[in-house]
Amino acid sequence: MGTAAVVVYGATGHTGRFVVAELRRRGFAVILSGRDASRLEGLAAGIGDVEVRPAPVDDAAALDRALAGAAAVINCAGPFAVTAGPVVGAALRAGVPYLDVAAELEANVATFADQAGPAAASGTPVVPAMAFFGGLGDLLVTAAMGDWTSAEVVHVAYGLNSWHPTSGTRAAGRVSHERRAGRRVRFARGALRYHDDAVAEQEWPFPEPLGRRSVIAEFTMADAVTVPTHVAVPEVRTYMTVEAARDLAAEDTPAPEPADALGRSDQTFVVDAVVSSGGVERRATAVGRDIYAVTAPLVVEALQRVLSGRTRATGVASAGAMFDAPDFLRALAPYVSVDLPH
Repeated sequence: MGTAAVVVYGATGHTGRFVVAELRRRGFAVILSGRDASRLEGLAAGIGDVEVRPAPVDDAAALDRALAGAAAVINCAGPFAVTAGPVVGAALRAGVPYLDVAAELEANVATFADQAGPAAASGTPVVPAMAFFGGLGDLLVTAAMGDWTSAEVVHVAYGLNSWHPTSGTRAAGRVSHERRAGRRVRFARGALRYHDDAVAEQEWPFPEPLGRRSVIAEFTMADAVTVPTHVAVPEVRTYMTVEAARDLAAEDTPAPEPADALGRSDQTFVVDAVVSSGGVERRATAVGRDIYAVTAPLVVEALQRVLSGRTRATGVASAGAMFDAPDFLRALAPYVSVDLPH
């Protein structure tokens, strides 16, 4: 496994660079791919021992050449509404695992809906949303569920002390906004439902280091797609700290700046997952730094588990369905500190 070559599609992006570094740290050979050949060559020049295989997302033959002989592909190129379908298709043709870091609800819905049959038929693992948004929350919810097979409601509260969005985050947000015609979305009564209700705020008792904070209620993230694929639950509610939501909404909020030797920003996060059933609550929490940087150990840990056969599902599956959630979360140290039910 240490010499396996992994294609990183969208390698030159902010998150893609973190993923490339994490793969190399864990001993993988890396193939840089994406839509911009000159940027890929520039990144490769700074690394030294990686292969470059440019591939426009609308060129199936180029995507097939990019994945030829590879062990897997990690898609870091947004908007995923544009890239996920073609890159999954190339992975299925090559018979190699596909993972992505998509936070876009609609892109993840499409992956589960459109790729489940082909992935199951070919026996190819496909893990969408294997990132901070979607993957981490799904793992925490699964760990909190424990031996429960259903819940009445799932809450996932995102406590960010700030949010400096990348250009990719902003581009993906514009695509989602257009697809929803400006409406908001919630998972209620067992389905994603679009609405025009006013934004509401409430308080959330985050564990330290954040403590009680004001949050935007129904700040719906990818967990509303991933969790219901394997947890019997009629409502998934997600929340975001008000200050982070305001950062994201402001057009002049700068992109993240590196603040340590690993290139991470100084932004910290607490993700608090609470599941409720029959008047009983169970909680699982994760604390860490830099929502973009932490995506790299999340998706690369998932890749290692897929390639070594440490999986619990086939075809298209979310993080919580594919992996042993408590074991996976504990393996993220020192990047993430977790507090799980005993």
